[in-house]
Amino acid sequence: MRMTCVKVVAIMLVLSASACGGSVVERAADKEARPNCADMQEVQLENAHVDSTELVSDGSFRIEHPAFYEPSSIDDLPAFCRVLGTAAPVDGSEIGFEVWLPVSGWNGKLEMYGNGGYGSSIAYMPMAEGLRHGYATVGTDTGHKGDDPAFARGRPESIVDWGHRAVHTTSLQSKAIVKKFYSRQPEHAYFAGCSTGGHQALMEAQRYPDDFDGIIAGDPGNNRTHLNAGFLWQFLRNHEQTPDATAIIAADKLALINKAVLDACRTMNGNRSGGLPSDPFLDDPLTCQFNPGTLLCRDHDEMDCLDTRQVEALRSLYDGPRNSRTGERIYFGQTPGSEAAGGPPGLPGWSLYWADPRNPRQPARASFWQSWVFDDPDWDWWDFDFDADMSVTDDRLADTINAMDPDLSRFRAAGGKLIQYHGLSDPVVPVADSISYYQRVVADVDRVNDFYRLFLVPGLNHCWGGPGPTIFNMQAVLEAWVERGKIPDRIVAERHTNGDPAAPIEYTRPLCPYPAYAVYRGAGDKSSADNFECSTELPRPAIPVIGPDYLH
Repeated sequence: MRMTCVKVVAIMLVLSASACGGSVVERAADKEARPNCADMQEVQLENAHVDSTELVSDGSFRIEHPAFYEPSSIDDLPAFCRVLGTAAPVDGSEIGFEVWLPVSGWNGKLEMYGNGGYGSSIAYMPMAEGLRHGYATVGTDTGHKGDDPAFARGRPESIVDWGHRAVHTTSLQSKAIVKKFYSRQPEHAYFAGCSTGGHQALMEAQRYPDDFDGIIAGDPGNNRTHLNAGFLWQFLRNHEQTPDATAIIAADKLALINKAVLDACRTMNGNRSGGLPSDPFLDDPLTCQFNPGTLLCRDHDEMDCLDTRQVEALRSLYDGPRNSRTGERIYFGQTPGSEAAGGPPGLPGWSLYWADPRNPRQPARASFWQSWVFDDPDWDWWDFDFDADMSVTDDRLADTINAMDPDLSRFRAAGGKLIQYHGLSDPVVPVADSISYYQRVVADVDRVNDFYRLFLVPGLNHCWGGPGPTIFNMQAVLEAWVERGKIPDRIVAERHTNGDPAAPIEYTRPLCPYPAYAVYRGAGDKSSADNFECSTELPRPAIPVIGPDYLH
């Protein structure tokens, strides 16, 4: 997928985000003599070393092991120095990182991009796009190789690296490399990520408030132990306990369910939920109180209805995991309207994570439980206790991998700015999780809107795609806030034909800072964001209450 300057996108497990906010200015200092690329091999780093350097001057970069969505090469690149390094801040840690340094036209800024899932893939496509716009760009493998959580078996420090240390360490090493190459520190440092990259973004703001001046956190899976409990709940509640683990609600029923939800709840569009009645998505799915019983078959299971077991499974998926002893809510249920939200072909909507797409007889992230929690490759998911086992999970991992601390006062004091966004059609991370975290920060830190804003994106799936206005330049908005003090009161998003950024624009719509809705003014072209205002007159619905023990 080719990136464009208005696109902030992540594809399933691997983040991609644009960096198009700054202009390329050739400064006098950039024209002075500097070490050539080969000399960067000798740069001295703390608890790290440069493994190799490469001057890429032919405009093309070949990706050695491309992810499923990536091309084998990226073209139309300016000349740059590619620096590969390894950091070992503690014994047992091995963090790989890359820094791409424009040979000319550096805009004085550093941009780091987050990762996806548990993968080690570096976000080459957004790094390349940032490079085209003059940034020194950075990525890390998060301290391991591969995309299976089993990487942590016998390597406990790799969990800490993945959880928070790799991004922080890489930010320090990359700044030292930039300073050596350009003889000065970057004027500003930014981080952009979605999904796991959004998790990393919030972790940076919470733990390492001095690393970045501006941070973008998209669809963050930051309540990680409970997000994985949600995936496990989906599997257990929607699969038969048989060798084949047959799905109770098959993936081919998701389109039926999604249509029923839209038919029942789109009446709130343009009314209680903002937007327009014609929007083919829910402008606020949390206003939707869909009753799965309306799909109950009269006699037996047919393609246009659900049988009794399927209805009960559907209720459980919307409700989310609960403590098996107390009934307390452990995590949020699935978001109405996200049932058949688009993902890569063959992996639509909920079915992406209600079982392992590579082995549908087991839950998604089974190796997380086997390797990170129980240290048992034969762990039986059917025996999971959502009371005692959930406590064991949090005791072992929450303090290391959950980015849930609402105290962002140090980040605010450092002058940092944080933009969080979340797709309202996200079938992976429930949007209520972002709202919950934002509300907790509001309760904990004064003057939140001075440094932190949450934008909900109608019709956006998990980080990319979907039927709504899903293309927007968050990076430019963040930089205007950091560098010029321009507070983001609204962000204009675009809907292109078929969601293709290269196609014509069908309409624009403002994204509003939570809790505001985009409300049509009642006059003017409905396809123009200019005729919508961000209003707080429509009250946002309350979100479900998570037990306090599950928010750490």
